[in-house]
Amino acid sequence: MALLTAAHMACTFGILGNIVSFLVYMAPVPTFYRICKRKSTEGFQSIPYSVALFSAMLYLYYAFLKKNVIMLITINSVGCVFEVVFLSIFMVYATNQSKIFTTKLIILFNIGTLGLIIGSTYFLSEGHKRVTIVGWICSAFSISVFAAPLSIMRQVIRTKSVEYMPLPLSFFLTICAIVWFFYGLLINDFYIAAPNVVGFFLGIAQMVLYGIYKNKRQKIILPEIKLHDTSTIIDLKAQVQMQNSSTVDIAAVIDHNHKGTDLDPNEDSLAEYAAAATDSIV
Repeated sequence: MALLTAAHMACTFGILGNIVSFLVYMAPVPTFYRICKRKSTEGFQSIPYSVALFSAMLYLYYAFLKKNVIMLITINSVGCVFEVVFLSIFMVYATNQSKIFTTKLIILFNIGTLGLIIGSTYFLSEGHKRVTIVGWICSAFSISVFAAPLSIMRQVIRTKSVEYMPLPLSFFLTICAIVWFFYGLLINDFYIAAPNVVGFFLGIAQMVLYGIYKNKRQKIILPEIKLHDTSTIIDLKAQVQMQNSSTVDIAAVIDHNHKGTDLDPNEDSLAEYAAAATDSIV
């Protein structure tokens, strides 16, 4: 009866994990809507989506070896579809240089590295030993991917701004880590449970940072200009204008260019964070 109860609980957590992970996988959708609308990838990179695809494919391989883990198969199959669609859209609107880089990345990383892992574990090991080796690889990769949000956390501390780290995404990633931890615990799978412990603490740390810096604004410190320096600057400016009558007020040009565009520099960091977050699912 206890085993039956544990099985039911594992199934429940697996379904919840699929739902939450699906929502996290959808996080970059606004980014790609923007790419399609503007017909340009702008400053976005393909690396996070390639890594997310690699993670989903690697866990699919583990799930097929492990057997009886249908919840892993369903969510990682969905993840593969999402990332393939994202990468396809990226390739359509990317520059030629980005297309070449992304093609090399997919061939070397998603095909070459994954093929090497599958080939070496399939021919050099068998049975439970093969599952163990692939499980350790999955765990090590998941833990390394969890390091991606650390750069965002460092940026939040440096800028004293949470614009780069949205609370809903941090919250869902924390819930995701909790759900998959209990799923791995209930099916006695260390390779699923252990990496999500790291994900849980990082998620909590992100929400704590959000609480600390949510009401703070980034401060721009201007250099102190003394009164006698002001007169010197005015004199120098007058001399330059006399020497070159075509001098353009740089500040005015910058202000004009800024008003002529609606790009938000924070959106790039936000989108990259959302994309990186999908890498750490399961």
